[in-house]
Amino acid sequence: MKLRFLHVLLAGGMGSLLYACMADHRPIPDPLNYPAFAEVPVLGKLNGGVTSLQSAVEVNNGGFGSAIAVDPKHADVFFLLTDRGPNVDGSVTNSKIFAKADFSPQIGRFRLVDGKFQLEQLIELRDETGKKLTGLPNPAGQGGTGELAFDLQNNTLPLDPNGLDSEGLAVAPDGSFWVSDEYGPHIVHFDKDGKTLERINPFGSGVGGRRLPKVFATRRANRGMEGLTITPDGTTLVGIMQSPMENPSRVSGSLVLRILTFNIATGVTRQFVYLMESTSVQGVSEILAESSTSFLVLERDDAFPESGKNRIKKIYRIDLNGATDVSDPADGMNGKLYGPSGQTVEQLKDLAGLTAAGIVPVKKDLAFDIVAGIPTYPHDKPEGITLVGQTLAIANDDDFGVASVNGAFAQKILPATGQTDKNFVYFVKLK
Repeated sequence: MKLRFLHVLLAGGMGSLLYACMADHRPIPDPLNYPAFAEVPVLGKLNGGVTSLQSAVEVNNGGFGSAIAVDPKHADVFFLLTDRGPNVDGSVTNSKIFAKADFSPQIGRFRLVDGKFQLEQLIELRDETGKKLTGLPNPAGQGGTGELAFDLQNNTLPLDPNGLDSEGLAVAPDGSFWVSDEYGPHIVHFDKDGKTLERINPFGSGVGGRRLPKVFATRRANRGMEGLTITPDGTTLVGIMQSPMENPSRVSGSLVLRILTFNIATGVTRQFVYLMESTSVQGVSEILAESSTSFLVLERDDAFPESGKNRIKKIYRIDLNGATDVSDPADGMNGKLYGPSGQTVEQLKDLAGLTAAGIVPVKKDLAFDIVAGIPTYPHDKPEGITLVGQTLAIANDDDFGVASVNGAFAQKILPATGQTDKNFVYFVKLK
């Protein structure tokens, strides 16, 4: 892949960057240059010595593409999040085979040095007692997806109430982390070392006891809160669902996604509607705050660019100003209902349905088309975005280099290169 280098100015960041470098006695990096792209290093293999996994398939100790966040104090340091671990669809209906059942979702702290990422810290996520979390499915009533989990020897794996399918990442001003997931959905607050401080979900079953609105329990299985961000003032978390919720059941043709705002101090929430471009897309993978009301949203399909399919991997700028708050003061299981027949927001389906119900969705404008803007982009799953000045960093999910074929592990090969998919971060300048 050959992409020209983009020379960018980190607007407003040079003074703080210089001070940070002086404070910890590092050489001052050149703040004017990001490479066009940088590879995230693979940290070895995860299936060494396991004979039940096909010997020709290598499971990379990578997966750092579910989310990306720049360190608030260092423009050359990025936090990258894994998901629940390497797994594929099994041959049994609604089953998953986990290549490493005890894999702990983790955050990697990487520094960009001479155009290459170097791992500085690996933060394994843990519960409030310090025990490592797993990525195994939750029990029913606590975020369960109904999945059956098996290891490589076809043994049934136990369900885990603290299991986390981590997808969204936000770094708080104090250096702690907020992570959202696809299971519950859960929003979990971790200290800077990865220990759980609080777990918030629609069931009130987590540490701290605070809840998300009950309607979020109707999320489609494994399509939970895919994106999470924090407003620049550090007061509010903003999450977005990957797909329309099954509210009260799956609604054919619905384009309605929910955005949730959560005041960290008070727990007060608000909800807004985001409309997907098409029912053919996979959904939304990320949300990123530019201000307290303006956000970037990553919407994508799940096809490789060369496939000739949808080729939708686009970043939109949205604004909450003027959008209708669709929160339900009664906190009912299906949320606020509309019209004489009592329809859920998801049942309103599209702009015409929303308009008839008096609901204004968030304003949405195209900010960047990944496929058109990076012509050699080879990945199927851009999932993480973060912003430094006017420079947007885009991370892909490599699925640990594996894919599911006929209920078994196979290598995930990029059609454009013929190589196993790996994590990369692409740097582009937004207008």
